[in-house]
Amino acid sequence: MAAIDRKTFLREISLLTGAAVLSGPAFAASLATEKSAIKLGFVTYLWGKDWDLPTLLKNCAETNIGGVELRVEHAHNVMPELTAAQRLAVKKQFADSSVQLVGLGTNQQYDFVDQNQLRASIERTKAFIRLSADVGGTGVKVKPNALHKEVSVEKTLTQIGASLNELAQYGADLGQQIRLEVHGEATQELPAIKQIMDVATHPNATICWNCNPQDLNGKGFQDNFDLVKSRFGATCHVRELDRTDYPYQALLTNLVNMKYKGWVLLECHTNPADKVASMKTQRAVFNQMIAKA
Repeated sequence: MAAIDRKTFLREISLLTGAAVLSGPAFAASLATEKSAIKLGFVTYLWGKDWDLPTLLKNCAETNIGGVELRVEHAHNVMPELTAAQRLAVKKQFADSSVQLVGLGTNQQYDFVDQNQLRASIERTKAFIRLSADVGGTGVKVKPNALHKEVSVEKTLTQIGASLNELAQYGADLGQQIRLEVHGEATQELPAIKQIMDVATHPNATICWNCNPQDLNGKGFQDNFDLVKSRFGATCHVRELDRTDYPYQALLTNLVNMKYKGWVLLECHTNPADKVASMKTQRAVFNQMIAKA
C-alpha cells in the first residue's frame, strides 16, 4: 500500500468525519428546522397518562419535544375543577419549562339525540375553554363521535357543525381554537368531516387530522387530505411515525408543502417499557422525515 503523508491523512479523516455528521441525527434535525416551521409535540393519551405534570414536563424537555396536549382526566389532573390559584400554578410550571401547553384534549361530543345532553356537553366544553385560557393553552380538542339510527345522518352532522360554530365564537373571545378530532366509527370518514365543517363556517372552528385507517378509504389518502386541508387547525395527531401501516411520509410532505406551522402531536398507541427512549426515537424519525419531505 502506498504511503500517505500526515497532511493528506488528516484531510481525508476530516472529510469522512464531515460525511458522518451530514448523515447523522443532528444534521437531520438542522435540515428539519430550516425546511419547515412544523413542531413536534406530544399527546398524553397512553404514554403520558400516568405522569404528573412535573414528570411530563421533564420527560418532554429531555426528549426535545416542545409542546403537549394534555388529555383531560389523566394523572396531570388539569380539569375545570381547579381553583384560580391552582390554574396559575399550572401556567407557571409551563412558563418555567421549555415545553409549551398546546391545549387540552377533551372527550366532549355533540352528536347526542337528547338535546339536554347536547347542551350539557356544550357547556362543559366552555368550561374547558376557560380552563385552557387560564392555564396558558391555545385551544381545545373535541370530537364528533357517532351517528344514530333514529336520526338522519344529515341532521346529526348539521347539529355537530352548529355546535362547533357556537363554541368557535366562544373560544375566539378567549383566544382558544376549537379543534375537531377526526374521530368516531362513522364520523371519522372524511366526507362526513367535510360535511360538518361546511356547517361550521366560523374560522375558529378547525379540524385535528388523526391518522385513521379510514383516511385511505375511497379515492385514497391524497384525495381525503385535500378534501379538508383548508380547515386544519394548529394540531395534527400521529401514531408512531415509523409504523408502516399509514403513509406518514406523505402526510408530513403534504404539511411541509402547504407551509403548515402547527403541531404534529405524538398520540402513540403502544406500551413500550421505556417511554422516554421511545420518545427520543420518534423525535429522530420526525426530523428525518421532515428533512426528506
